[in-house]
Amino acid sequence: MGDLELLHHFTTETCFTLSDQAQSHRLWQVAVPREAFRHDFLMRGILAVAALHLAYLNPDKQEHFKQLASQHQHLALTSFRLIMSKMDQSNCHAFFALSSLIVVFAFASPRASESLAFTENSQEPPEWLPLIRGVNSILMSVWPWIKAGSLAGLLQDGYEQPNPRELSEAADNQFNQLSHLCESASSEPDVLEAYKTAVDELRNCYVRLYTKLPTECEVSIAFLWPVVIPQKFITMLNSRSPQALIVLAHYCVLLHHLDGYWWKRGWTGHLIANIFRELDESWHSWIQWPMSMIQMEHCSDRIITPTH
Repeated sequence: MGDLELLHHFTTETCFTLSDQAQSHRLWQVAVPREAFRHDFLMRGILAVAALHLAYLNPDKQEHFKQLASQHQHLALTSFRLIMSKMDQSNCHAFFALSSLIVVFAFASPRASESLAFTENSQEPPEWLPLIRGVNSILMSVWPWIKAGSLAGLLQDGYEQPNPRELSEAADNQFNQLSHLCESASSEPDVLEAYKTAVDELRNCYVRLYTKLPTECEVSIAFLWPVVIPQKFITMLNSRSPQALIVLAHYCVLLHHLDGYWWKRGWTGHLIANIFRELDESWHSWIQWPMSMIQMEHCSDRIITPTH
């Protein structure tokens, strides 16, 4: 399959699978490819994700499309790294779009089950955490330019609107227990503050995702938590702190909300299974609640207070 066929698939099929927002669909379909005609690294990223999508849709040709995807992604990342230090107003929009595609590729790639979970004897966090945080770092460094550019609609930064609904009593109790658990995790103030921020922000993301407005992007909200957690909490994850792993297990409920996307499907179960394996048996009871939420077909009624 040639590059034009891959591009055609992206603009007729894949572009509608990256978000739940019609505005974003149009941008991925038209504006991003238009930008890619001026920046080869972005075009390669588009072709890589399109090839992975075709691998998902065509199991009998899976290996062929995976190989195509790998080739295009390698070329995209090679060019991306070479000119990353030269980001300016002329190329920042392409950088932003490719950064988002890199996250999608990471979840959908053949190596996702290995590189996105915990690996034995590794002191590194799962690969998707620094990826998502890296996308945000790139975004923040050129925010004014992107905000004023053709891809501004992909930012989805309208999270500040208040919502009167709250967590259900059961979910609220779960988060209270999680907070108490983390309060006993360390005697160091900076560590305790990192845990508190991680839990508080996770609670906020639960409410935001399960009560989101029709115009808010569920992918953006679900990926907000990795961006706002302190680096100190990442350090706790690196060291396999049981409390940090338990908090991460609760985040898996939000990730599970995205399992309807082909590039994310089934991955949450893999991650929480890895967390279960990393934890000593004495900690397993602490992740029973998120595991039960993930197994439910419709868990939102158990998380958010119903409307009256």
